[in-house]
Amino acid sequence: MSDALPGRLPAGYAHWLNGVKARVLAARQRAALAANAELVTLYWQIGQDILQQQAGAGWGSKVIERIARDLREAFPEIKGFSSRNLKYMRYFAQHCPQQQFGQQPAAQLPWFHIVTLLTDLEDDTDRAWYARLTVKQGWSRSSLKRSIQQRDRQRLGQAVTNFDARLPVPHAALAQESLKDPYLFDFLGLGREAHEREIENALVRHITRFLLELGTGFAFIGQQYRLEVAGDEFFIDLLFYHTHLKCHVVVELKATEFKPEHAGQLNFYLAAVDAQLKRPDDHPTIGLLLCKHQNRLVAEYALSGIDKPIGVAEYELVRALPEPLTTSLPTVEALESELSAEEDPGA
Repeated sequence: MSDALPGRLPAGYAHWLNGVKARVLAARQRAALAANAELVTLYWQIGQDILQQQAGAGWGSKVIERIARDLREAFPEIKGFSSRNLKYMRYFAQHCPQQQFGQQPAAQLPWFHIVTLLTDLEDDTDRAWYARLTVKQGWSRSSLKRSIQQRDRQRLGQAVTNFDARLPVPHAALAQESLKDPYLFDFLGLGREAHEREIENALVRHITRFLLELGTGFAFIGQQYRLEVAGDEFFIDLLFYHTHLKCHVVVELKATEFKPEHAGQLNFYLAAVDAQLKRPDDHPTIGLLLCKHQNRLVAEYALSGIDKPIGVAEYELVRALPEPLTTSLPTVEALESELSAEEDPGA
């Protein structure tokens, strides 16, 4: 059997090579996940051992400095044995005794994601929620911290919608989870009295930040998107496609309080998009009405008589400062101070 001529590939070679590449990447990912799980388990065990020795043998907090020095001397090529990281391990074992955040195994999270969950959040249910979303969305540590700082748990799924009545059950739940209330547009640098077009233009200028605030899956299509119906022109404020929900999303801005007639206008736009842009395998187009203020009961009544799936939420141009996110849980400095205060004079 002769070799293939230079420059000519055997039939099916490209397909075969793509399959090999996919297997290599999958194997690397499995190896990385397994290595991370081992590392997290090791850190938890070290933290548990320190807890037990401090509780049972009376070790003082300064022994952690000695442990760090001895481990670094024994394993100079391995990072992660600083005294600060050992204190994180101890804190991890103390506050995550089952190595889980709710139903989410801690070993599925990178180590410093775990540190963020422990130090930036106080409530176990909050930690479990953010841990689950981190794994599901593949968040980086910076994305996780941003989500915590922007109180996503308190906002996701809170928009007033008619999705339960207008969408199939599984899709309705996913769509509901994709909308927030309120949306935070403080990154635009606008005052509270900004007009609709001013807000719209600013959102497009800051489209990357806007997409981050909207959440995973939103893809921007256009501003003042033109539709023609029976010879008349209509313009949608902002048009998106949601890659996870597999549907178009029409966003309308109202720099006023919500009024029932707003829902009727948006309902018309959704019908036009479904007729002109929706592909056969797409789900029904969803509308998101962003207004300056809303009365939730008025919005619920208005949406109950609307045929198309619509959500209503508020936006905030200037965010009121929340309670400090540095709760009773310690920062790095507070952790070190707490551990130092427990020092055994004889340690």
